[in-house]
Amino acid sequence: MSNIFVVGIGPGDAVFLTQQARSAMEQADVLCGYTVYIDLVAPLFPEKETYSTPMKKEVDRCRWALETAQCGKTVAMVCSGDAGVYGMAGLILELGADCPDVAIEIVPGVTAALSGAAVLGAPLGHDFCVISLSDLLTPWDRIETRLCCAAEGDFVVCIYNPCSKKRTDTLRRACAVLMEHKSPDTVCGWVRNIGRDGQESRILSLKELADETLDMFTTVFIGSSSTTICSGNMVTPRGYRRP
Repeated sequence: MSNIFVVGIGPGDAVFLTQQARSAMEQADVLCGYTVYIDLVAPLFPEKETYSTPMKKEVDRCRWALETAQCGKTVAMVCSGDAGVYGMAGLILELGADCPDVAIEIVPGVTAALSGAAVLGAPLGHDFCVISLSDLLTPWDRIETRLCCAAEGDFVVCIYNPCSKKRTDTLRRACAVLMEHKSPDTVCGWVRNIGRDGQESRILSLKELADETLDMFTTVFIGSSSTTICSGNMVTPRGYRRP
């Protein structure tokens, strides 16, 4: 039986690769993925064949991987962060239902919520949720509903894809929804280029966050009512110090 590994590579730097992820790519004959992610891992395996496609070609990419596996090659489909968090794991499993002779293994990785949180401190110390602001596949009214519910529930909210060249106002709109239920002084933070060259971060208020100019390579953290700043770190207490 032929194999496909769907591999989460973490933020991008080799130090964030799990041993399982590295092993999967070592076993693979072909590394397949979005162009940016292939550029990150190809130098680690210069002898490997690679195949990449741009954004909006996810279905084509996954079908190619399955067809290549059916021809007898072991394929590693690489995804940034974790393969099952806004990655290709679900799509490969959906399409793979028509390829019963291909064994699919999902290899977890360090998603941006976790690696970004570590840069800021400990913002995810209590209940949190993850929401993408990209309306490419999800209608904006549904995104707004999810933001509203998360704010009403006083969750820490981790936001992926806050803005893009075409979606310049989505973060500002999201902050407006959140401030219907959260204080403008809520502690927030963002991290850009996590684990890559040019990494930068900032801790600020929700009101200040609404005016930030960010991009698709930035992960945003909106605190709960208990989130605070401790020695320059963003911290959401679990409650261990309560009497």
